[in-house]
Amino acid sequence: MAEGSPAHTAWRVLCDQPGIGWVTAGKLLARKRPRLLPVCDQVVRCVLGRPKSFGLDLHGALRADNQALHCDLMALRQSVDLPATVSALRVCDVVLWMHHRTDHQQRSCIGT
Repeated sequence: MAEGSPAHTAWRVLCDQPGIGWVTAGKLLARKRPRLLPVCDQVVRCVLGRPKSFGLDLHGALRADNQALHCDLMALRQSVDLPATVSALRVCDVVLWMHHRTDHQQRSCIGT
């Protein structure tokens, strides 16, 4: 989410609400716009080395090399027989989370 974008503004508004942290705010926005915003939580941040602009970096990666990553994610979605309503972003979210969650728990990674 680029600073000053509508998504960033919505994220800031949500984060300013009592009891809503950065992860919950991000997941709410990702749920609202599953083809636009990725999920970013402690596990995802940890596995990716705490990027400053995860969404923007992922956007670039999905478009790079003639959309090779996007094609790989769509092929993975098809190979596990997920419906077409599941976006490339959601497939990526699950792959990243499943790849690192056990190590994250065992090492007590902080991810923030």
